[in-house]
Amino acid sequence: MDELRKLFRQAADHAADYRWTLAERPVGVPVDQDALDRAFAVPLPAAPTPPGEVLAELVAAAEPGLIASAGPRYFGFVVGGASPAATAADMLAAGWDQVAFNAVSSPAAMAAEAAAGTWLKELLGIPATASVGYVTGGQAANTAGLAAARHQVLADAGWDVERRGLLGAPPVRVFAGAERHATVDRSLRLLGLGTDAVREVPAGPQGAVDPAALAAALRDAGTGPTIVCLQAGNVNTGAFDELRTACDLVHRHGGWVHVDGAFGLWAAAAPTTRHLVDGIETADSWACDGHKWLNLPYDTAFAFCARPDVHAAAMSYAAAYLVGSGGAPAGADLTAESSRRARGFAAWAGLRELGRDGVAALVERCCALARRFADGLTAAGFEVVNDVVLNQVLVGFGDDADTDRVVAATQADGTCWVGATTWRGRRLMRISVSNATTTEADVDRSVAAITRLARRTGGGVVHFRS
Repeated sequence: MDELRKLFRQAADHAADYRWTLAERPVGVPVDQDALDRAFAVPLPAAPTPPGEVLAELVAAAEPGLIASAGPRYFGFVVGGASPAATAADMLAAGWDQVAFNAVSSPAAMAAEAAAGTWLKELLGIPATASVGYVTGGQAANTAGLAAARHQVLADAGWDVERRGLLGAPPVRVFAGAERHATVDRSLRLLGLGTDAVREVPAGPQGAVDPAALAAALRDAGTGPTIVCLQAGNVNTGAFDELRTACDLVHRHGGWVHVDGAFGLWAAAAPTTRHLVDGIETADSWACDGHKWLNLPYDTAFAFCARPDVHAAAMSYAAAYLVGSGGAPAGADLTAESSRRARGFAAWAGLRELGRDGVAALVERCCALARRFADGLTAAGFEVVNDVVLNQVLVGFGDDADTDRVVAATQADGTCWVGATTWRGRRLMRISVSNATTTEADVDRSVAAITRLARRTGGGVVHFRS
């Protein structure tokens, strides 16, 4: 017992020391990948190694290759840093080592998922009767939602896709915006619908679906199984589809609406941004990440469905050796995984730590900091090309080559980390503000670094956006 306690404390101490230094660590620095690979690629020993030695070797090997993505100046990929209570709960989840299959394999895991799911639905404006599946990320959440959609639109056409498959099934049309997230397409591939099923709907100036174009596309398509993928938070601009208008339109055509809200769905939790998701409750399924804006540990995301029976019909299975827990579908009934880690403990702890007001404050603060980024870079003479309605900022530094040089220099500098994207045919710096620990000082420090590096690398001052 003493040895186990000592080992776990050493692991916790290493983790705490790392997290304590995040604010002043270089965020991303060049790594000698060959040296890192060699540090890990030692011969597998024939004899056992004491756990304490293994832990020390792991820390020594990993440290040079750790990216400070949990820190306050990491602005790439819409990444949030895990909060203290959620991180501690995740450490407990690893120690408890529960199999979150159902209430027979772990009653506590299912209770935590149910309670946190209730809170999530309240915060996000999703109907209280909806089901919640705890999955790995937006990809898995989109796949679960679209699996439910596939089940129902084919059932409405008299086809049992779970029993009969897709061979000979009525063709399913999937309408999705031109600027949908790429995981939607991969989900369609995984579900056997294929990307050829997509009927692309033009996007408006900021990347949201054009409602008139969607109406015309549905009208021209005639009848048949129909799924429409909407977006709450464009991955580049943060723009939102007009959810209420689109949902009403799709339902008049007998279709299913799935909303990809990986990070944008959190706008529902804050009074100043809630209007962006007006009508969210009228959709049929929703995907949302927890390890983005909610600042939960990796990997945590949520697949919601307005029809729990449909959700379970699409995702669950039975076997003679399995013991059911009875009651409403839960746990592995709502995901593609049986051997599931107990993600609900961290979700419960993270939500309990923040509370309703804390989640709202987190969203509003990040949005304000994104506007501060935009204002600072605009004042420095650079071009912010999107309407900053949420936590996403797109910046140009002259031509594409200039922008790529500025992004590369910023990543190498270590003050902050930003990504790059191509939007509307242009290379742009993509800044995502979603960490609970980011401050105004972090933004100002980052703006100063980007400005310094842009001028050093030839990223010119460009015309102001009108």
